[in-house]
Amino acid sequence: MVDVRGAGGFAAVMTDLQLRRVDGDAAHEDIADWQRVHNTVIPTHFLSLDDVRERAGRHHLELAYLDGVLVGSSTVRPPEDGTGTATVIARVLAEHRRRGFGEQLYVRGLERARELGARVIETVVLESNPDGLAFALKHGFTEVERYLLEGESVPWIDLRLA
Repeated sequence: MVDVRGAGGFAAVMTDLQLRRVDGDAAHEDIADWQRVHNTVIPTHFLSLDDVRERAGRHHLELAYLDGVLVGSSTVRPPEDGTGTATVIARVLAEHRRRGFGEQLYVRGLERARELGARVIETVVLESNPDGLAFALKHGFTEVERYLLEGESVPWIDLRLA
């Protein structure tokens, strides 16, 4: 393992993450793990197992493990309707942050988005997640919009890669 401090003080640690795709036919445990990461990192927007299964049919979802321990997850929302815009989201559980895992998930998601024809990359961060916002800004994203979803009290921030 190599620890290299990057811009903004984030650690870039090269590791051997085990990545696993979560699709509509994924095992219940994989869907539950993806749900757990999502609902832990984004507690104001709870997803049920059925919600995750539905998303797995529309988006590219992955799980990240290190030595069998769940570290995080990612989502790539492919471009729709010829827009050329994909959304890449990397989520890392708090106890595993600042070790380069988000970087690996982000780079992999970015590659996948481009394979799917993306010309524009966006991401979305919950305002109450300062680590996620700092990560996005460090990687060249700029804020496009802040908004509240119906029934929620914490704003979402849409960002676009400059």
